Amino acid sequence: MAVAQRLHKLRQRLLEKDLDGIIVTQPDNCRYISGFTGSGDAILVSRSSSILVTDFVHAEQARQEAPSFNIVVATAASQRFSLLLSDQTTKKLGFEPNFLSFSDHQRLAEEAGKVHSAIVPAEGTVESLRSVKEPEELASIEKAAALADSAVRYIMAEIRPGMTEKEAAWEIEKYLRERDSEAVPFEIIVASGPNAALPHARPTSRPVSTSEPIVIDLGARVNGYCSDISRTLCLGHQDDTFRRIYDLVLQAQLNAVAGIEAAMTGAQADSLAREVIHNAGYGDAFGHSLGHGVGLAVHEEPRIGTDSAAVIADNMVFTVEPGIYVSGWGGVRIEDTVLIEKGRARALTRAPKTATL
Repeated sequence: MAVAQRLHKLRQRLLEKDLDGIIVTQPDNCRYISGFTGSGDAILVSRSSSILVTDFVHAEQARQEAPSFNIVVATAASQRFSLLLSDQTTKKLGFEPNFLSFSDHQRLAEEAGKVHSAIVPAEGTVESLRSVKEPEELASIEKAAALADSAVRYIMAEIRPGMTEKEAAWEIEKYLRERDSEAVPFEIIVASGPNAALPHARPTSRPVSTSEPIVIDLGARVNGYCSDISRTLCLGHQDDTFRRIYDLVLQAQLNAVAGIEAAMTGAQADSLAREVIHNAGYGDAFGHSLGHGVGLAVHEEPRIGTDSAAVIADNMVFTVEPGIYVSGWGGVRIEDTVLIEKGRARALTRAPKTATL
């Protein structure tokens, strides 16, 4: 892990933002910057120092995983800001406003005041670095994508009428964990019939049946890095409604993957799929963004949505997942994790997009 390179990039970003340092508290950001995979930590990166505060339970792990950092052990979580700032002379200190509770913000402000530091929001500072992946990160994501593909193929062969959504979801998770996936990035979705109209449905005890949509959404995790894939299946006969909606979502998804280019905004990329669905009269049934970044978190930058100004660049990884959801009937979602490579999108997940089983 290129911690030294990441620290250098972060310090360059601090100069651009006219900051003397930044307090990092978001767990994935802490891992990205330091290499430490434990929990409950807080980091200070200034122009001349890098400090990680953790508890006794994680101290030795932090020393092993984050040798570039000065490791300080706190006996209580309330101490972490005082320990980070006790010897600092930073005049202008950034913090992550989306990942700091009100009480922690009060503690940080109090401790910063003691050393005459002004604290200012620095939202997205580390996330902007994480959005462009390094070769080592891409290798882990590709492995996670291949494992997710394998799980899709497995459940396509195993799912049958009468199996409950929970049983199918457990079969998928067991398959992934037995093949060395770390903890799955999110709760696996198996949603059948009317439940498939819920984009973030949770598996229930409902048995799957023939001639109905079955949305399956899963991901794997390798070396901390995630993948994300959705397929929609149908056991047995497909009626006209299913065929029409499935073909429309597939057209929208393929159109977006083929058309996304570097230098587009997230909003422009989103429109490639949304216009297909809107023009077919289902615009109101596609109510979520086209995609989201994938990396240490399964939802990170860049966001690919109607109001996203994020500029797409090489080595960004994100999902392309249009969907149509009809209350009382069900839904269809087709999703791939893609990589921007030489200015174009390349799908990292490649499981079959056939709905017929």
